[in-house]
Amino acid sequence: MTDRRIRLLALAGSICTAAVVVAGCATETVSPADPPSTTANAPLPPDVTFGAQPDAPTSTAECNATAGLRPDPLPEPRQMPPGSTMDRIAKRGRLVVGTDLGSNPLSFRDPISGDVKGFDIDVAHWISAAIFGDPNLIEYRMITNDNRSEALENGTVDIVVKTMSITCDRLKTVSFSVPYYAASQQILAYRNSGISQASDLAGKNVCATRSSTSIARVQEAVPSAKFITTASWADCLVMMQQGQVDAITSDDPILAGIAAQDPWVQVVGDSLGTEYYGVGIPKGQDDLVRFVNGVLAAREADGSWQRSYNEWLSILGPGYPPPTTYRD
Repeated sequence: MTDRRIRLLALAGSICTAAVVVAGCATETVSPADPPSTTANAPLPPDVTFGAQPDAPTSTAECNATAGLRPDPLPEPRQMPPGSTMDRIAKRGRLVVGTDLGSNPLSFRDPISGDVKGFDIDVAHWISAAIFGDPNLIEYRMITNDNRSEALENGTVDIVVKTMSITCDRLKTVSFSVPYYAASQQILAYRNSGISQASDLAGKNVCATRSSTSIARVQEAVPSAKFITTASWADCLVMMQQGQVDAITSDDPILAGIAAQDPWVQVVGDSLGTEYYGVGIPKGQDDLVRFVNGVLAAREADGSWQRSYNEWLSILGPGYPPPTTYRD
């Protein structure tokens, strides 16, 4: 190696050493970093709507909504009148029922057996048994509150058994059986929320499902309440657990099912009104309306209604079939 190259390498090493010394002696100013944040926006359920405008308060009196068609004598199972709606269903071999699996104890899937169960499901079984002699010849199609009427109008289902309240507005597009259950609308809130009655909802966020009849009564009682609507009651519960809503309003069996999933919530306040559930039936199928009304009368008379209530809804206290009136 030449003397010149040795001198250059030595000079480079000296420069590097000097740089290290200077860097070591220099005082570096470091801005303190912000502490890590643990705050995050909780995810919202799909299709949630804020500031939903409620419909007009529901009324059944103005059109005598709960008065049904008088039933004809029930035919024997598997012997439906030729050409009737029931005959068409019998020839198909199954009853197509619109319901859901998220309304425990009214309609839900048993996590152990996988069977669809609940009070509404028992009603569907009664109708299937009356047509086929078999309570289980049912095809379930999952629907939401939003599309219950549409499913009947377009023929997607034969009947809807899904907490469907009989109202004058709905009767314009679909038909109903006589009421098979009278529900009480109430409020669900956390035990330490300070909400114990409807008036405590002033300025609060209240959740309900779209196309339900629940919001109208709360809006009438507490105009300053803020409304959020979702596709399902399970979504309302998730939003309340995440602090996005303060309360849920619905019918007492639905709220009882929600409360069973969360020990920190409770049903509070007096009833805001009564909702009469009916079996939804396509408009114009009066023969099926009379048939279903006959089935409901028979199941009330033989004790099936009471046994079903005792199995699924006894948590609500003593229960009795709603009164039945006919308009013809």
